[in-house]
Amino acid sequence: MWLREDLLKSIWHAFTALDVDHRGKVSKSQLKVLSYNLCTVMKIPHDPVAFEEHFKDDSKGPLSSDGYMLYLNRFILDKVQEDFDVTEFHRMCWTLCYKKKMRSPHLSISINDAFKVWCIFNFLSEDKYPLVIIIDEIEYFLRKLTEAMGIGLDEEKFAEYKANSKSCLSAWETINLVGMTYFCREVEPQTLSMGINHVFTELIMDVLKQGYMVKKGHKRKNWTERWFVLRPTALSYYESEDVLDLKGEIVLDQSCCVEALNDKDGKKCLFIIKCSDKSFEIRAPDKKKRQEWIQAVHSCIQLRRLGLTSPHREARRRRREVRQRQQAEEEELAERMKELQAANERKQRELEDMRMKMEEAAARAAREELQRKKTELDMQDRYRLDLEREKLVRLQMEEQMAQKSSELEQYLQRVRELEDMYHLLEEALEDERQAKHDEEAMRKLQSRLLQEEAAKRAELEQLHLQQQRELVQTEVEKKELIAEQQAKDRDLQAAALQLQRLKKEQQDALEQYEVRMSKKLERAANKTKTWKDKVAKHEGLVRLIQPGQKEPQRMTNWGPASFTDTELEMRKKFWQQSKAKGAQTQT
Repeated sequence: MWLREDLLKSIWHAFTALDVDHRGKVSKSQLKVLSYNLCTVMKIPHDPVAFEEHFKDDSKGPLSSDGYMLYLNRFILDKVQEDFDVTEFHRMCWTLCYKKKMRSPHLSISINDAFKVWCIFNFLSEDKYPLVIIIDEIEYFLRKLTEAMGIGLDEEKFAEYKANSKSCLSAWETINLVGMTYFCREVEPQTLSMGINHVFTELIMDVLKQGYMVKKGHKRKNWTERWFVLRPTALSYYESEDVLDLKGEIVLDQSCCVEALNDKDGKKCLFIIKCSDKSFEIRAPDKKKRQEWIQAVHSCIQLRRLGLTSPHREARRRRREVRQRQQAEEEELAERMKELQAANERKQRELEDMRMKMEEAAARAAREELQRKKTELDMQDRYRLDLEREKLVRLQMEEQMAQKSSELEQYLQRVRELEDMYHLLEEALEDERQAKHDEEAMRKLQSRLLQEEAAKRAELEQLHLQQQRELVQTEVEKKELIAEQQAKDRDLQAAALQLQRLKKEQQDALEQYEVRMSKKLERAANKTKTWKDKVAKHEGLVRLIQPGQKEPQRMTNWGPASFTDTELEMRKKFWQQSKAKGAQTQT
């Protein structure tokens, strides 16, 4: 995942360098050449047909970065293996963009050092486009650089720069910042170049430590000086520090361990790296270097056990997480400050409104007090006038009351007389009303009696009509019953005659049946008699087969007899009877 992010950052620089008009689009021919170069450097077979097929709908003009990124991820980056030179890839992208982007000619660093600063910028920049590096990462880079050069960072200058500059820089602004040696003016260009190379080797090449040490051979057991380079996954050793001739590599995994050895055979500062298949004995220049190498190798083994690839990438991830947490806390604090400020403003407005209301209430109370005093004075004057007027009215009323009292006496006398007359009239009216009431009751009684009499007369008429209708209906029903009775009598006589005829026919049929049956019995008896006679004549020759009895069989001189003793007795009796009947018939 980290490899793809690093590759995309370099490709973004190359794409923006090809975007001459700064419209975010590049021609298809330039992107085709860029894709070919990328595939060549990353050792991926280039497929121009896939490029044309992918962009067949965009044949009218240049392509945007979003459209090209889809092709890049699908046909190039998804096929990337880690068997190519990443530095060569970055250098190819750098070659496409640095001539168009680097504007300042007065830099104290070479093009190669600028390339390394550019790679460091890509490593430390945020994963957002356009790529920028924030001030915290700039400080981290400058501290690493000054530490590699053996000098300290000028805190005052950096604080002044941090206060007056932007919060983030582009790649070319970062190169200008390092190349102008603003924070290290007294440093030689060669020292600055060595510091940049050291930081580049550590951050980009993942070189945690490097230096000369002496290694013991496995076959000849001789001690040879080698240039050792420690990376998170392996400890490589070369013939010299130009790292061109690789002599071997110690792969570090979870099963490896490193420990110091005691001095032996005149060799000091020894330590051993034990792997699963073999062990390596190495001699450091001094005890301090030995301890540093042991600690560095042990850190790499621990990283492998934790499943981490690079300590610098892990440190960058932690710094980003810390910044994100700080940013979230700052945003939360700013939000809370806004809320508090808004609440304070609301309180101020409420207090101002309350003060204005209190002032208005005080003014209104003063006006009401003046109005009340004025009203009291007016009321006092009005009450005084009313009292004087009331006294005059009272005197007039007393005179009128005296006059009215005499008139009232006369009026009361007249009222009493009228009341007596009224009572008399009421009694007369009551008598007259009672007489009218009695007369009305009598008239109502007579009317009710007349109505009842008319109702009874109508009811009697209805009963008379109903009786007449019932008499007529009864006569009709009587005639119908008589006719029906006569019809039934006729039917009964016909049925009796038919019954007599049927009885006679039945008797005749029985007589005929008896005659026919007697004749049939006689014929059957005659036939039976004839058959018996024939059997009797031939009974000596033919014996009827009849069910035999369970008796012992009679034996003769010629074998078993045809008849048993019982059968012979029965035949004898039958023959005698037949003979007797024949004699009787002859006589």
